[in-house]
Amino acid sequence: MIDLNNFLTTLPHTPGVYQMLDAKGTTLYVGKARNLKKRVSSYFRGTPDPKTQLFLNQLDDISITLTETETDALLLESNLIKRLKPRYNILLRDDKSYPYIFIGKHAFPRMDLVRKRADKSGQFFGPFPNASAARNSLRLLQKTFLLRQCRDSFFQSRTRPCLQYQIKRCTAPCVGLISEEAYNKDVQHALLFLEGKDEEVMHELVEKMDLAAGAQDYERAAHYRDQIAQLRIVQAQQYITRGSSSEDVVVVQQQQGIMCVELVMIRQGQLLGSRSFFPKISALDTCEDVLMAFIGQHYLTKIDIKPPQQLITNIVLSEQALIEAALSAHAKARVRVRTTVRGERLRWLNMAERNGQNALAQRLHSEATLAARFAALQDDLGLPASAQRIECFDVSHTLGEATVASCVVFGPSGPIKTDYRRYNITGITPGDDYAALQQVLTRRYTRIKTNEGVLPDIILIDGGRGQLGVAQHVLEEVQLTDICLLSISKDTTRKSGLETLWQMVGDDYQTREVSVTGRHLLEALRDEAHRFAITAHRKKRSQARSESSLELIPGLGPVRRRTLLRHFGGLQEVQAASIEMLAKVPGISQALAEQIYHALHHQD
Repeated sequence: MIDLNNFLTTLPHTPGVYQMLDAKGTTLYVGKARNLKKRVSSYFRGTPDPKTQLFLNQLDDISITLTETETDALLLESNLIKRLKPRYNILLRDDKSYPYIFIGKHAFPRMDLVRKRADKSGQFFGPFPNASAARNSLRLLQKTFLLRQCRDSFFQSRTRPCLQYQIKRCTAPCVGLISEEAYNKDVQHALLFLEGKDEEVMHELVEKMDLAAGAQDYERAAHYRDQIAQLRIVQAQQYITRGSSSEDVVVVQQQQGIMCVELVMIRQGQLLGSRSFFPKISALDTCEDVLMAFIGQHYLTKIDIKPPQQLITNIVLSEQALIEAALSAHAKARVRVRTTVRGERLRWLNMAERNGQNALAQRLHSEATLAARFAALQDDLGLPASAQRIECFDVSHTLGEATVASCVVFGPSGPIKTDYRRYNITGITPGDDYAALQQVLTRRYTRIKTNEGVLPDIILIDGGRGQLGVAQHVLEEVQLTDICLLSISKDTTRKSGLETLWQMVGDDYQTREVSVTGRHLLEALRDEAHRFAITAHRKKRSQARSESSLELIPGLGPVRRRTLLRHFGGLQEVQAASIEMLAKVPGISQALAEQIYHALHHQD
């Protein structure tokens, strides 16, 4: 136990960081101080607030680290909070890395989404607030400039164009369908667009279109016309600010004991999107406390996050000068923090506040149990809080008959039934589950790649390693390799709770342990997908058994088949009917009645 009197007497009047420790040496709280002696001594004068009293009751020791400046103390405090996660500090629930759009160095460079900038030679654009924003931008750019996304090994092994070429998302440089010069011109256009110089791209394309039209090369002119039209659509979807500044808008909203930090990111004059954070706080933490903690943990502890030129907030910070100095030191450039803005920046601030209020309302109205399951699964899998859409697939058949695949979708508020889909599987060997899974995944994600749906953050397959491998192959074929892919398989007893969860890590199959809460969510998805699939399968099987025998009879079309089934009530009743009874059905002649009877009774 620390001797407080002697300890406080020897404390210096200098900047530094202090750590409150319990008897086990666990850090309870980390704080910074301009004057260590005054700040630490203040905890033991007067009556502390309830939060402070909680960790003081467990206090056994205090660790001190002296720093040269208060800015250094702030940087060290932020790093210690991130690394130690003290119980009584404000903690961000999501401090995962951000996605970037990456264009590598290659004769035919690829365009891809990455989260780590280390050991990659090429150009990075971002960061984007979440994978959805990055994927949307990537999809629009790929649709416009047709750059490849495949890995180099995939690129080098191709002997014919892949699916991306067929759906007009790539010009197939892998098999020489475009020259290196023409391909790299598209790369330069994409780079200019990502740098916010879209008008330069537009001007150049208009000139080329006019030249091609003047030379009566109308096919090429039409190609440029389509690119221009697509870029106009991108501009319409991507609001462009004046100038080319980079700034973040950070607002804090509070409601019913929950605080939301809303981050809106603008880079090179383009709005990249927004992201909501729900930090772990106590009832006594103020909005300013949360904002200070967010800035420290978000901007000052990540190597790959460079603070923007300006930070716009909805709360005046009492330590604004300190924050600006710390952010500037981290960015190695001047960073300003502003709360009083007007014009366009005021619009960004108002938009961020509306987004924050909406995010709070959604969180408060979501079911507590489901929200807890999602949060647990995110933590288990190391995913950000923005990973909130899960799609689960199952295949159902009876000995290969009437094969149907299902896709169910869950979000934070429960099943999204309007996004449920059933797929009739045809053209495969009966009973081949792998082929059925390959078909449904290819069909679904090919359509999503053509902007006919929403990409999930997690894909769950009802099956084991084999099904997981099939799914991995399909996702690589359509270049969706940044989605978390899992499969869940039952053991031999088929008892709930004894399933094995598989995940692809690179090219390896690995089992994954998750919490009971997270497992409950996955089991609920798996069970819902199974229910949806088997319901569709039984319906299809019933229809097939009612109609398949009749479909083989020449001259008996769909209208007469329906009439027969309605008249007798089902296929078994039709089979039991005599020729005379069949002939009494409207539209069935005597000759056709005899033909039906003999066909159903296998008589020549």
